[in-house]
Amino acid sequence: MAKGNLINGSIWDEYSQKVQDRMNNPQFMGELTEADAKAKNAKLIVADFGAESCGDAVRLYWLVDEATDTIIDAKFKSFGCGTAIASSDTMAGLCIGKKVDEAVKITNLDVEKAMRDEPNTPAVPPQKMHCSVMAYDVIKQAAANYKGVSPEHFEDEIIVCECARVSLGTIKEVIRLNDLKSVEEITQYTKAGAFCKSCVKPGGHEDREYYLVDILRDTRAEMEAEKLKKQADAKAFGDDLAFDELSVVGQLKAVEAVIDAQIRPMLMMDGGNLEIIDIRKDEANKIDIYIRYLGACSGCASGTGGTLYAIENVLQESLSPNIRVMPI
Repeated sequence: MAKGNLINGSIWDEYSQKVQDRMNNPQFMGELTEADAKAKNAKLIVADFGAESCGDAVRLYWLVDEATDTIIDAKFKSFGCGTAIASSDTMAGLCIGKKVDEAVKITNLDVEKAMRDEPNTPAVPPQKMHCSVMAYDVIKQAAANYKGVSPEHFEDEIIVCECARVSLGTIKEVIRLNDLKSVEEITQYTKAGAFCKSCVKPGGHEDREYYLVDILRDTRAEMEAEKLKKQADAKAFGDDLAFDELSVVGQLKAVEAVIDAQIRPMLMMDGGNLEIIDIRKDEANKIDIYIRYLGACSGCASGTGGTLYAIENVLQESLSPNIRVMPI
């Protein structure tokens, strides 16, 4: 007998005990009415969302204290599989006590992680991640109903992997900064494609507008075109010498060209930027490039970690292995 004593066989080994408990004994299943709202001096919000890929649907009820925009109660009705019930039940519980603007930030990964028995063991098999995605989408619909806006109001990025909530901009940035060459590497760095795999290539669980195989191909093509342009620009500047032999002005032009083509666009996606302060050569022939982060990059912890190493790696590969990047 598998864990949870629900059914013979190993299928339930892929579901956490929390998921099994919520499938059979959901805590927040039911409905809220205008009478409930009046009794608590709150506004009743009702939102519906259905997943075309599997036919599941969920209805979410909120009671919202309009004076504070706080969700004081939440219930749901789910029309679908047991995983949809467990995900919706977890989602409703996570909403209670949060302001509407806080609730809309609850992602499908938050729902899935809240159902785990162990922090590093997924609560459901990959093909069932779409159920927690549906929970996220109905929250967005409820918030839109409350605020009188479209659900798209809460989306400021194109989401490629719904399961892991990974955006197109993030995937392209990671490919560029880490010089990724395979879909497997994209999944390793971002978790995109790690769950239902619909976003990896056509023919998965559901159709997607963007697929990792195409994003990788197109981004690598852009990178190669930019590399060729940089080389052409260097010749236009008359800089046929090796980078280490250029004058400071020549080195500055070359560094600016690489940053403009491969680094600055990625930083600007997140509201950041950088400027080159100085270029110096030490006695060991190391070329120190001093930079200052601007905007959102200023004070960011990764500015001295992952982002810094990525910038340095791009400059070393494009110009000279002797380059060191020094943030000030």
